[in-house]
Amino acid sequence: MFIDKVELTVSSGKGGAGCVSFHTEKFVTKGGPDGGDGGRGGSVFFKVDANTDTLSFYRGKRIMKAQNGRPGEGRKRSGKSGESLTLTVPPGTQVIDVESGEVLLDLTENGAVVEFLKGGKGGLGNTHFKGPTNQRPTYAQPGLPGESAAIRLELKSIADVGLVGFPNVGKSTLISSLSNARPEIANYEFTTLTPKLGVVQINEYESFMMADIPGIIEGASDGRGLGLDFLRHIERTKTLLFMIDATNYREMVYQLEALKEEILKYSEKLSQRAFAIAITKIDALPTDELNSKIDEFLEAISLSANDEAKKYGADENIHSFVQQKEDWEELDFSKPVFVLPISSVARINLDPLKYLLFNLVKSSQEKEES
Repeated sequence: MFIDKVELTVSSGKGGAGCVSFHTEKFVTKGGPDGGDGGRGGSVFFKVDANTDTLSFYRGKRIMKAQNGRPGEGRKRSGKSGESLTLTVPPGTQVIDVESGEVLLDLTENGAVVEFLKGGKGGLGNTHFKGPTNQRPTYAQPGLPGESAAIRLELKSIADVGLVGFPNVGKSTLISSLSNARPEIANYEFTTLTPKLGVVQINEYESFMMADIPGIIEGASDGRGLGLDFLRHIERTKTLLFMIDATNYREMVYQLEALKEEILKYSEKLSQRAFAIAITKIDALPTDELNSKIDEFLEAISLSANDEAKKYGADENIHSFVQQKEDWEELDFSKPVFVLPISSVARINLDPLKYLLFNLVKSSQEKEES
């Protein structure tokens, strides 16, 4: 089961108490204090592991605690330190304080191990309190308490390209055609109930990550449908690919405007990402009718078809729009970087789409770094 949000209380271990003890041995009448120190309580760590893609391990768990330190013993023997608690989470997990809503940790780097709560320090044994005026101390320190926190773990998928569209527009079919992901595909709305990630391979050394987000409906940002639960999974994406169904009963312009409005309501920052448009299911329409619909759509968003996509191997008989490559350095977020008609089933324009998306991801990365 895909779990991307859980609440639990985590605690580090309490330090062990110091020991009150006096050395006893045959022929030694006044051995003096020899109480050992208590062991340190276990700490709480978070470990980021890319082999994990869900928080399902924590489902049903309410309290997780590191071990307490053991008390000290006689003959100056220290107590054993408590075993630390390591919580393994997927990249993209945020640790949020339940009460304040503050993001305490943002865990994005695979392999990172971060200490979250320190274990309590062990108490000193009575051997530390011996002095000229107190040669027989009868007290030792208690261990210090551990730390505790009520937290919420939220997973926000990390991807380069986030697919955005109404239900049943072909997102799952596209990600299965371009990547190693194998989502469930069927001809009804809300087939995809959980986000899916797939790696799109460009060549032996280059690739990018694509995320298939469950279909968004009108009012998703207000809590309707599945959208609110999963819109957070595109927060980290560098670029958005709006998928517009050429055969849907909704007008193509309406689909685009409705999707952009929901994203703007959810996050103004997200609405400013570079974006592109893929017009899907074009194999279901005659070429003349398709081109007429594409031209009408482009005109409605103040664009006109050009031949730039043909440089990437796009079908010459189908109209499309791609911004001039030199313009990509100064991306205009108010309009799409490209509008490309595709068919995942008939594999029309899939390679051009792959290369255009890869270039767009690289341009976005360079823009962020500059």
